[in-house]
Amino acid sequence: MAVMALAGCSSLDILQNDRVDYKSSGKGPSLDVPPDLTQLTRDTRYVVPGVAVTASGFAQGQADKSVPTAAMAVADVRIERSGNQRWLVVNRPADKLWEPVREFWQESGFLLTLDQQNLGIMETDWAENRAKLPQDFIRNALGKVLDSLYSTGERDKFRTRLERNASGGTEIYVSHRGMVETVTTRTGGTASGADTLWQPKPADPELEAEFLRRLMVKLGVTQEQSKALIAAGGAKQTSRVATVNNQPVVQIDESFDRAWRRVGLALDRTGFTVEDRDRTQGMYFVRYVEPTPADKKEPGFFSKLFSGTPAAAAPLKYRIAVRSQGESTTVSVLNAQGAAESSANAQRIVQVIADDLK
Repeated sequence: MAVMALAGCSSLDILQNDRVDYKSSGKGPSLDVPPDLTQLTRDTRYVVPGVAVTASGFAQGQADKSVPTAAMAVADVRIERSGNQRWLVVNRPADKLWEPVREFWQESGFLLTLDQQNLGIMETDWAENRAKLPQDFIRNALGKVLDSLYSTGERDKFRTRLERNASGGTEIYVSHRGMVETVTTRTGGTASGADTLWQPKPADPELEAEFLRRLMVKLGVTQEQSKALIAAGGAKQTSRVATVNNQPVVQIDESFDRAWRRVGLALDRTGFTVEDRDRTQGMYFVRYVEPTPADKKEPGFFSKLFSGTPAAAAPLKYRIAVRSQGESTTVSVLNAQGAAESSANAQRIVQVIADDLK
């Protein structure tokens, strides 16, 4: 009878959390990541640029049928979509939304490792989606008792960014980053064996959309309305990689305001460290660490013993320039001094941004 009761409780949980059931734990695995995946505290993205806005000028920028973006609204909450990116537009001040958004993540099973209202950024810890665990009879019967014995080998974290818009409302962006545990084989000397290593996995736009939908419910939208809003509009490709003056660039079929926001979200998703940003100049200041070549062999035990541990590659500083001409925007990579960059790193950065914008 006890086993059946445990199985019944677990089944109810599955029905209530069919896709997402996160659980944070301070005793979970240490997911050490390269220094380019850490966010510095210096940031001005929460501050509205000091530019005068007229009512007529704002109205002209609102409903532009040429922009390939689907938008639907319920009460004061609107979902917008461009490519595979979605975000919320809420007609409430940012300071009135901060506490409800914080409560939302805590109620969803996360702890917050970054909670800075002055920057408009909050970030969760690494957590496991328990809904991905296999739901067989033994798991249903013993999962509640021996829950720590089961693991998916995946961890997720989410960054939420709040930005004020010109009308006094707030835009809410949710970006996902994930890690997956993989098994690596050690060779050489007497240290042969297997280790586990946490490696980044691609961002999941559908998981971001699910949390945006749940956040809409937290802000007063019904379950049915939220599902209809999140499903509205098809994804349209609005960006591509091109070469201009022998320099790799990303061309986006959107105006500056929308392209600026999407590039910022892409940088958050792909793990760049944004040291600073200047919207008036259309510039993101980022740090980048060159990836390790896939064919580079791991040194053996004795090689490590006599040669020492090689120093980690120092992060390089770049500028991501966002330039607009009418309803078209170009994104390019500049070096730390502001000169055009056409190196292999620049091509790689451009491709990463373009892939996320599709």
